[in-house]
Amino acid sequence: MKNIYTFAAQPAKRTLTIAEMRKAKGQNKLTQVTANTIQEVIAVAEAGIDMMVCDAANIEQVRSANNTTFCTAAIKMTEFATTDDILREAFRALHQGADAVITPRSFHVVETLAREGIPVMGHLGLVPRKSIWMGGMRAVGKTAIEATELYKDFKRLEDAGAFAVEAEVIAGEIMTEISSRTNLITSSLGSGAGADVIFLFMNDLCGETESAPRHARRFGNLNILHEQLYKARVEALNAFKDAAQNGSFPSDKETPKINTEQLDLFRENLAKL
Repeated sequence: MKNIYTFAAQPAKRTLTIAEMRKAKGQNKLTQVTANTIQEVIAVAEAGIDMMVCDAANIEQVRSANNTTFCTAAIKMTEFATTDDILREAFRALHQGADAVITPRSFHVVETLAREGIPVMGHLGLVPRKSIWMGGMRAVGKTAIEATELYKDFKRLEDAGAFAVEAEVIAGEIMTEISSRTNLITSSLGSGAGADVIFLFMNDLCGETESAPRHARRFGNLNILHEQLYKARVEALNAFKDAAQNGSFPSDKETPKINTEQLDLFRENLAKL
């Protein structure tokens, strides 16, 4: 654990700092997952995952349950339109305990945040919200021309002042080549093992949906448990409805009582009204 001060000037401890990430670059693989609920962030701490990403709107809840794991707050692209909006939201998230922010916005936006000393993670490769420009959801960097342009974007992001980048669905060999040629901490989401950080979404790795993206692996099968919980919930609701309708609930055991003398006095009072 490292002793730090948060952006809100509060003493805290972190299992990982940016300085340590940079020291680990090219040496040790780090892990990163999304985490937005109290149960998820507690599990992240218990499992010793290095870093987590949450929606900026959830940072206060996340930090209430896990105040040690390095946390990057994702600022939603369409909810904060202007540079001032993004800057204000970034500082709000940092004040609530985030260690960094991630944005898929322009290099100009990244530079504006970085100039204020905000640790910024960019987003390159397949950016789903921008997939309309790319011909849909597809891997990036599978031609020499596209890979070269992608490398230039990594260097532009580096020059803008970002400390890290989410590298999504980039050809694995290209990711390896680029990662060794940039000072950015590269976080691979579906871009192979050549990056500095291996990143997966919580719901994908835990198997919480019927299927996962091609780049993800289901390390669990929580979908079965969710289905079992749903069926058990419906059964309990049906049993409650039946009991309420047939008069078996609430029973005498589940109903508070008044002694007979007080009940008689109440009835006498009612008769006088």
